[in-house]
Amino acid sequence: QVQLQESGPGLAKPSQTLSLTCTVSGASITSSDYAWSWIRQPPGKGLEWMGAIYYGGSTYYSPSLKSRPSISRDTSKNQFSLQVSSVTTEDTAVYYCVGIQYLTVLYWGPGTQVTVSS
Repeated sequence: QVQLQESGPGLAKPSQTLSLTCTVSGASITSSDYAWSWIRQPPGKGLEWMGAIYYGGSTYYSPSLKSRPSISRDTSKNQFSLQVSSVTTEDTAVYYCVGIQYLTVLYWGPGTQVTVSS
């Protein structure tokens, strides 16, 4: 059973860098069977795909986020992480890490609330 769990600070100040980590169990983040991604949902809005990291370590990001997100991984801990630079209040959202298989998001973390406020 694949499980994901987000962790990280729930509060960030404007202009700072937001950092979150996703711990994966039940699957290896280096397995070619999966891709791993971050999705967020701002209050009152829909889901927004932010980017993904693939089994070989390559990454892809949503162009709308203008190079602010960065996804990395720690294979020794079976974790992948998200950093978003220069945050504003518009980055306030529930952030989800997800596992993708067969081009479908099959596994979701419970989500973590991040609020950007001075």
